[in-house]
Amino acid sequence: MPADLFADAAVATPSIRVGIGGWTYAPWRNNFYPAGLVQRRELEFASRQLRAIEINGTYYGAQKAATYAKWAAEAPAGFVFSLKAPRYIIEGKRLAEAGKGINSFVHGGLAEMGDRLGPILWQLPPSRPFDADDLAAFLEALPRELDGQPLRHVLEVRHPGFQCARYVELARAHAVPTVFTDSPDYPSLADLTGDFTYARLMRSADDIATGYAPAALDRWAGHAHSWAAGNDIVELPHAADLQPAGKPRDVFVFFIGSAKHRNPAAAMALQARVDGTR
Repeated sequence: MPADLFADAAVATPSIRVGIGGWTYAPWRNNFYPAGLVQRRELEFASRQLRAIEINGTYYGAQKAATYAKWAAEAPAGFVFSLKAPRYIIEGKRLAEAGKGINSFVHGGLAEMGDRLGPILWQLPPSRPFDADDLAAFLEALPRELDGQPLRHVLEVRHPGFQCARYVELARAHAVPTVFTDSPDYPSLADLTGDFTYARLMRSADDIATGYAPAALDRWAGHAHSWAAGNDIVELPHAADLQPAGKPRDVFVFFIGSAKHRNPAAAMALQARVDGTR
């Protein structure tokens, strides 16, 4: 699908949202959630400290429409959820045959989230190599709107075969962003392939209260502002040529895994730097 069909999705005033994966994690009750906060109010609290949360539970199975509606109702205006698409959809033999599963998930209640629905993350397993024809059919099958509202899809690739210019060209042709994964275990592609940027940071350290050292947080704040301004970042790894400066874009940055108990502090520290309120 031609990228120019979605060019209008680029935003004049971009937002930079920093968040974490999920909101239910016992160690956060010691260093993030207030003492005595009941578990059923954790999402209410977390969504008022952060700008976004990536939901991992949907990776293991789609939820009921009422659950999506409940999540949306507990979060404040301006907050968004990123949903990891169910793994059963992308673990089949061929991605080109995933159309039925894609539509079942997207039309299975996501509309209940309204404007709290952010990007849908399609995470391909490390075992799936790059197959241009198969991937093209999958990207073509992704619905671009739901009840008249634009949908945002983002692709995370984990096989080293995706580190090639042909993949970048294909993702750009379909205007689907590629996750930048700051991880020692998976490919890291900072190539700009869509109209927003999505980063998953996986190097938080147990011995640092904010997960990442201040200098590292300063550096990521700079990257986030560069992406939001429409710029590519030369110092990050790419599989293809850098893009010239483009339109402003929304940016999503999530602290995921690693020293997980530090991730809320990392997210809040980075958001403060991004907002200039540190």
